[in-house]
Amino acid sequence: MRQMVNWLTPSFAAHGGSPGVATLGPAGTSSEVAAGIVWQSLEGDVPSIRNIALHRTYEDAAEAVLKQDVDYLVVANAYSGISEFYMDTRLSLAGVFVMDTPHYGIAQLPGEAVPDRPVIATHPAPRPLVDELLPSHFTDREILQVTSTSTAAQSVRDGVTDLALTTVPAAEAHGLEFISRKRFIRMLWSVFTLNGEIFVVPDDTAEAGRITHAHP
Repeated sequence: MRQMVNWLTPSFAAHGGSPGVATLGPAGTSSEVAAGIVWQSLEGDVPSIRNIALHRTYEDAAEAVLKQDVDYLVVANAYSGISEFYMDTRLSLAGVFVMDTPHYGIAQLPGEAVPDRPVIATHPAPRPLVDELLPSHFTDREILQVTSTSTAAQSVRDGVTDLALTTVPAAEAHGLEFISRKRFIRMLWSVFTLNGEIFVVPDDTAEAGRITHAHP
């Protein structure tokens, strides 16, 4: 599926400094996939743990850029706190791109009994998908908000919650199985730097993010 055309900020500097892209982790998040696309667009290399820096929060990822540990910060525009990065005068918006996320669904540990009123882990941004995807025989549920879709999957694996709204890569990484249908989200992503350089995602790189998984 072709992605929408990027719009870009003016360019003030060429690519340089410490290579790498910081975003939200742990492994398996949609943000990791988006960061991998940014890296491939910049360097033409398959992303690895050496150049994709995954952090507990977007704020921690931004701090890595401010400390010049990495060059780029990638943030999903659905994140409720993204305005902080737009307003931070130390950061520059380098560009934006549209990427379909990996598929989301409701997942559980295989073979585990799920109570009638399950506790479901979800990141706040895709929270509306819980009501859309949760099988109808669950008439009630409790929501536990966590820092990422991958953390949601981990909470099920660790026995903290019964179910998770999570992505296919995160579910696979944590040994979960889906009990619902799955769907992707068409998402806008922002790329920030310290120097205001331009950022371009070629159409053939940005397309089909939901089936392009970045694995460290």
